[in-house]
Amino acid sequence: MTTNKRSFLDALWDFCCSLKLTIFTLILLAATSVIGTVIQQGRSPEEYLRVYGENTYRIFEKLGFFDMYHSWWFLGLLTLFAVNLTACSIKRLPRVWKTVRNPVLTPDDGLYRTLSNMEEMVSKESPETLKGKIAEFLKTNFAAARVTEADGKTHFYAEKMAWARFGVYVTHASILIVFVGAIIGNVFGYKAYVNIVEGTETSRVWKRGGSQPTPIDLGFTVRCDKFSVTYYEGTMRPKLYKSLITVIDDGVEVKKDREVIVNDPLKYKGIVFYQSSYGPAGDPSFVLSVTERATGQSQTYNLRQGQPGRLANGLPFRVANFSENFQNFGPAVRIEIMPPGEPVRAFTVLKNFPQFDAQRGDDFIFSLDDYQQRQYTGLQVAKDPGVWVVWIGCILMMVGSIIAFFMSHRRIWVTLVPLDGGKTGIKLGGAAHRNQAAFEMAFDDFKKNLKQELNS
Repeated sequence: MTTNKRSFLDALWDFCCSLKLTIFTLILLAATSVIGTVIQQGRSPEEYLRVYGENTYRIFEKLGFFDMYHSWWFLGLLTLFAVNLTACSIKRLPRVWKTVRNPVLTPDDGLYRTLSNMEEMVSKESPETLKGKIAEFLKTNFAAARVTEADGKTHFYAEKMAWARFGVYVTHASILIVFVGAIIGNVFGYKAYVNIVEGTETSRVWKRGGSQPTPIDLGFTVRCDKFSVTYYEGTMRPKLYKSLITVIDDGVEVKKDREVIVNDPLKYKGIVFYQSSYGPAGDPSFVLSVTERATGQSQTYNLRQGQPGRLANGLPFRVANFSENFQNFGPAVRIEIMPPGEPVRAFTVLKNFPQFDAQRGDDFIFSLDDYQQRQYTGLQVAKDPGVWVVWIGCILMMVGSIIAFFMSHRRIWVTLVPLDGGKTGIKLGGAAHRNQAAFEMAFDDFKKNLKQELNS
């Protein structure tokens, strides 16, 4: 008794070609991708600490959950899947190539017995008479046939869409191309953010992830000329916010006043700027009118938040606080009058109701005429030089999937066997590597029409 001992390389090769490995890797990739969906990626440590607490944060950080698509274990799974995909393709492709390039032209009885679609019939006509009829019938009803004669028998072989067998390999190649595009994007690209205050400019953005944001030099300058936001009526829920951005490259304004809104990013030199967030920048400034009740004389003040002013009677006051929408009454300021040696008198002044403060009965009536609050625009910045490679991979994947799932390599064999008395035995069979049910119906029609043709 002899025992075939496999080498380590043989075992490793079989492991890489294993279908079980494919299923196992796909399940792990799907399961771990859920982590990347549930846990927001690339946020600051402060945000994660606020959401998960310190202990959970430490565990997740060790496991790489906050940047899992760059973690060693996720990249390892992708590499294992790519190796498995490549090995399976290399193992099976030569056999498929041989099937397409060197089909069986002289089928024997063994091949016919393996076919699920097979028929035998006898014709009174001789093989020589039938050769032309069969060839013409195949050409008209299926495809032009290759004719081979061997051992006194005549064999016909016709096929359609032989290239459909390669659809699965196009799909495999597309997945690898997508991986390559993703690797290019990860190695040579980045995801970053930048906050630009209205009227200012910057040439640097800040890379997301890690304990400390890393500055990245853009190589050009981005300026926020203006930022504006509109709200749904009666609420402070933003309806639309947009930035007017100017790009300055080598001292030249190459893009001027480009409007950037959500879903309409700015693109320049392969870098994409997405409108992401906004917020107040610095203390607001106010225009206040103060009317002395006794005389009716009014005085206008231009003050920043916290900056003291002085009333006509010499008492100091200031704007202590500001709200853009105070209890749905619109913009409001909190005024504090600070008499020396007395408690501070605080009250609220509403911009949309100028006479509201008169109800207070004080010697001075305040109204908020206007205010200015500078805003900053928050932009997400992305550079992905591999995106076109990914797109090519996606297109190939779509083409390969259509071929692999909806197209079939169909083959028909016909063999003419001389019989006694000048008769001819006809044996025919067919096979398809996809959609067997549809091919079975087509083969039944083929048989029926062939019989009618031979009996006519």
